[in-house]
Amino acid sequence: MNDPVLIEERDDRVIATLNRPDKRNAIDLATVDALHAVCDELEIHPRILILTGTAGVFAAGADIGQLRDRRAEDARKNINAALFVRIHELPMPVIAAMDGYALGGGAELAYAADIRIATPSLRIGNPETGLGILAAAGGTWRLPALVGEALAAEMLFTGRSLTADEARAAGLITAIHPAQALMEAAHAIADRISANDPLAIRHTKTALHAPRSDHPRIDSELQAELFESPEKMRRMTAFLEKRGRR
Repeated sequence: MNDPVLIEERDDRVIATLNRPDKRNAIDLATVDALHAVCDELEIHPRILILTGTAGVFAAGADIGQLRDRRAEDARKNINAALFVRIHELPMPVIAAMDGYALGGGAELAYAADIRIATPSLRIGNPETGLGILAAAGGTWRLPALVGEALAAEMLFTGRSLTADEARAAGLITAIHPAQALMEAAHAIADRISANDPLAIRHTKTALHAPRSDHPRIDSELQAELFESPEKMRRMTAFLEKRGRR
């Protein structure tokens, strides 16, 4: 239980729970290393990833004690940014299930997910400028894409955090659930994803993440592969047979 990230593995998903409750799950180097190990596994054996936190907090930021000691050479290593890019680029969808604070690096971890849900107690934002730094692990490029340039600018310049209702209204999260139902809701989303063709899910994620200039070429190339897949034939045949029995 002293591990910075608790890992539960299932056939179709991995649940990674940030586990530094005494630090409000602040992301330190040990957490970064543990999440890289999760990525190592999921890049080889793709599964859905659910990210969450212990003790009513997602992640209240990066570990300030470690950040204070970092210098220019550390900034250029992109320690958190490299991890969050890797999480964002995992083959299968990533779900962030957030309770309580998701601030600073914790917010940027959530921004790297494909789907975000939360409890009513969510507070999500980037207070970095108040600490003399900037949101360099995704805040300045992912947040505008998620909520728009104007709101992102206000959040990043002022350090304002959004409530759950504000985050849902802005499109940053898709649903709000009571704390006791949060993980059930995350697993329900994972169940619906898992019921679909894994290769079709992976190709859909690839297309979603591709720049606009790659469309529609990338869609047709990915679709061409799926059109030849045995799973497409099996699923469509089953659909037609079921419809024929009605």
